[in-house]
Amino acid sequence: MSVYNTKINRQSESYRSNYELMQGKVKELEAKMQEALFQGEAKYLERTKKQGKMLARERIEMLLDIDSPFMELLPIAGWGMDGFGAGGTIVTGIGFVSGRLCMLNSNIGTIKGGAIDYATLQKGLRISEIALENELPVINLVESAGANLPDQAKIFNYGGTNFREITRRSKAGIPTISIVFGSSTAGGAYIPGMSDYAIFVKDEAKVFLAGPPLVKMATNEVTDEESLGGAKMHSSISGVSDYMAEDEMDGIRIAREILENIKTPFEAKHKQVEDPLYDPEEILGIVSADVRIPFDQRELIARIVDGSEFSEFKPLFGNTLITGYASINGYRIGILANNGVLLPDAANKGAQFIQLCNQNNTPLLFLQNITGFMVGKKYEEEGIIKHGAKLINAVSNSTVPAITIITGASYGAGNYAMCGRAYKPRFLFTYPNSRIAVMGPDQLAGVMQIIGRQAAEKSGIAYDEEQGKAVSAYMVKEAEKQSNAWYASGQLWDDGVIDPRDTRNYLKLCLDIIHNTAFEGAQGFGVFRM
Repeated sequence: MSVYNTKINRQSESYRSNYELMQGKVKELEAKMQEALFQGEAKYLERTKKQGKMLARERIEMLLDIDSPFMELLPIAGWGMDGFGAGGTIVTGIGFVSGRLCMLNSNIGTIKGGAIDYATLQKGLRISEIALENELPVINLVESAGANLPDQAKIFNYGGTNFREITRRSKAGIPTISIVFGSSTAGGAYIPGMSDYAIFVKDEAKVFLAGPPLVKMATNEVTDEESLGGAKMHSSISGVSDYMAEDEMDGIRIAREILENIKTPFEAKHKQVEDPLYDPEEILGIVSADVRIPFDQRELIARIVDGSEFSEFKPLFGNTLITGYASINGYRIGILANNGVLLPDAANKGAQFIQLCNQNNTPLLFLQNITGFMVGKKYEEEGIIKHGAKLINAVSNSTVPAITIITGASYGAGNYAMCGRAYKPRFLFTYPNSRIAVMGPDQLAGVMQIIGRQAAEKSGIAYDEEQGKAVSAYMVKEAEKQSNAWYASGQLWDDGVIDPRDTRNYLKLCLDIIHNTAFEGAQGFGVFRM
């Protein structure tokens, strides 16, 4: 496999200027991640510490193997929404526990008692999807007041999905382990109740469908939390608890011990791994801070793949789409990367390459920087619709695992053709400069002005240019706000915004996760329109 020779000049004005702009984007990311670290007001944190209890993130840290990476998922889900803020009331991610890749889900009991708002529910549904697809054991670190009642109309109908998914994973042989660290009522009680293994921490776990006040209201029975749903009662009388831990660290020890006795998954073998030849720091100077300015994705590829080796497929044909083979952390991967608008030849090349990767069981990496398919009379006559449909067909019916990273723009049907969220990649991450929308803000405003003029002409009235300009400016502002990386991640359109320099590290862990399961390429595709 040939080594890619970089053409980047680190001393050029364009490189240095773009590097500084991207540094600014990364600082924005760091600020948002700082927001996501919030675990409640100081008085609640202090009270928890005085009780000898750990915080949500500390529990994860204690559970993980020493030196294990932790890939946090959806860290700013809910940002910009009406709710409990960035990240909601759970911390979620993937790491190694007892040598096994596991999905970890830790309730933040110091925010609203760990109650579930809309964003938290959606975050939970997404990690359940990831765990099932990648056959990851799930460890719930439970301390939850159940549904946030003011949000009940938005979350009740979908809230049961989390319980359903626990049983679906169990049926597939993928265990769920729950450690209960505090009060877990109503929906919070069903999580350990439906898990394969339930560990209750002595004197801390309080698990019941209704607490003492509601029991008094409903049945006139007077009881206390410990006798109604304490760890000792559930471990010795009800049997809801399988293990009673002496304290929080003992609960974590038991969970690790359980994992040691669970069958090991399919494991892929690594070959000799070489680091890229080029400094990942250079990615900030390569990836354009302004998505309107193109950059060569080969330069990015050379900084994330083993040995900077990339075997390009059809390099002289359909050159607005780069396709080719590489390895990341010893795993073979097929890469599709945008280097311009999608033209008919590029779409055909992409469809063919996806077929080939399915034929030889090669996972796919999509690097999105796409403004869409080419439009205009010439391209309509050339059949851009049917050629684009071939690529979307191939993406839709491909059965090898896919990872998508939005490195710049993600507009229109280009998002679909390059395996956007609707096409179920195993993981989807974005860069802080990224934009995602039906079209760019300027194009959207321009189209609306044209439609306004045409409507005025049909009605026989004069088009108000000043009003049109004001509406256009407003639309540009709104479109920019609703298409940036922070808004998109807050809406759970991705699994997280990442520092571009960390791309290889994310991909290494994602590929470990993907190879946790056996997979097979598609044996057939839908009808390709000729």
